[in-house]
Amino acid sequence: MAPPRDASSVWKFLHRLITLLKPLFCKLKIEGRQHVPNQAGCILVCNHTYGPDFIVLGYASPRQVYYMAKMEIFGWHPLLTKLLVTAGVFPVRRGQSDKGAIMAAVDLVHTGKVVGMFPEGTRSRNGALQRGRSGAARIAMEAQVPVVPVVVLNSPAILHKLGRRLRTPEVVIRFGQPIYLTGDPNDSQAAQDNTTQIMLALAVLLPPALHGVYAASEAPLSDQSESTLNT
Repeated sequence: MAPPRDASSVWKFLHRLITLLKPLFCKLKIEGRQHVPNQAGCILVCNHTYGPDFIVLGYASPRQVYYMAKMEIFGWHPLLTKLLVTAGVFPVRRGQSDKGAIMAAVDLVHTGKVVGMFPEGTRSRNGALQRGRSGAARIAMEAQVPVVPVVVLNSPAILHKLGRRLRTPEVVIRFGQPIYLTGDPNDSQAAQDNTTQIMLALAVLLPPALHGVYAASEAPLSDQSESTLNT
């Protein structure tokens, strides 16, 4: 699978490197890749497990994905900071409202970039959905760009295989249809309602056992007749 055409040189290098190493760690099945806009800005919202979800999402996306990362990482080493910045990573202050990070994300999608977010905020130990936070919804509402729900299944198995002679696991990444949100981003209720809509869209893409706190919700079933790519 070729790197995205819109990617930076660092992103393309990492993409090719993962292509070479991937057969050692997993078989990757990609579904619904066509739901990511070809050029316009959007937000990819993904479930968050104890596997390398951000790597799987970044590799499977047909466009380069820009991520937020906690501020502390940018102070570890100048070379790491340079690598993160050139790879499209930007800092966020976790545990507090970081308007600077939010506006950076808004600016990115306004210029046609793709921002990847994990609305649960923390990793799920059992893979089931946790309650979503409103950051992704607020950014999408502010920027007036679509949200594309994405789920990664079985990515923790990649880490379990490291250094072990285990059967190569299959990891599935599934892109859903874009969601177009409405409402005032400064309206807390609208942001929460839209967050619920996003999380229900994620639940539809997951097996019922992983619906978590959204298991009792009646999410509308969408047409899942999507193209599949095995890599």
